[in-house]
Amino acid sequence: MTNMKNIIANFKHYWFLMTQLISRDFKVKYKRSVLGVVWSLLYPILLLTVMAIVFSQMFRFQVEGVNYIVYLMTGIIMWNYFSEASNTAMTSVVSNFSLINKVYIPKYIFPVAKCIFVGINFVLTLIPWLAIIVLSNFGLGQYPCSFNVYYLLLPYIFLCFFIFTVGVSLFLSCVSVFLRDVFYIYGIVLTMWNYLTPVFYSIEILPATLQTLFKFNPLYQFLTAAREIVLYGRAPSILVLVLLGVIALVTLAIGAIVFKKNQDKFIYYV
Repeated sequence: MTNMKNIIANFKHYWFLMTQLISRDFKVKYKRSVLGVVWSLLYPILLLTVMAIVFSQMFRFQVEGVNYIVYLMTGIIMWNYFSEASNTAMTSVVSNFSLINKVYIPKYIFPVAKCIFVGINFVLTLIPWLAIIVLSNFGLGQYPCSFNVYYLLLPYIFLCFFIFTVGVSLFLSCVSVFLRDVFYIYGIVLTMWNYLTPVFYSIEILPATLQTLFKFNPLYQFLTAAREIVLYGRAPSILVLVLLGVIALVTLAIGAIVFKKNQDKFIYYV
């Protein structure tokens, strides 16, 4: 309880620094960009267009009974958030060693700031996502997607997803200080993880034994919960909602414990 109070107090005390780190990331990302933040809206649409053509037209991927375009975009925006946030957060401590050496700063602020920064972009991508859901009722895709009361559960699902990502990011940002090879290894892991996550396909095309194994993938649970609401118009079961919370909190706890136990050693690995 005392540790939690200290963490909350640190967040309040260093909130200005957190906002400055996030603001810096925005300036760096969109520096000399004519469209600026508008790219956060255009990028998922352009990526979706390419992937929709490739997978629905060339490879003939479809998901029976649902709008494949909405299915695909739901997977894209959630996967992109996780991969970008965890990837950028992984390097956040190492890239800020010069600042860490000069003043005392709670080091977990750096990976958390990255997750929040990418999270802001994620929220912006929800705008074209919702627009495509609306357009599905006007002929975009084979099946329409209707808005329903279960959309109120989406903030909870996305919050659990964010907490899970922070947990993974804390773990990666810690390990990468001691083992820089993680920068390269994680790129390979992400590629494998992407194919093992049903972003553009349904696990229904897999044998029953593989389907069971794929359900142990945490990202599968988050994507499926969101798709249940958007595509099928029904709420995930209470068990699934509880499971998402447990996955998020356990991952955060593991990441936080590993990070806290090793953060005092960071200074020796500059």
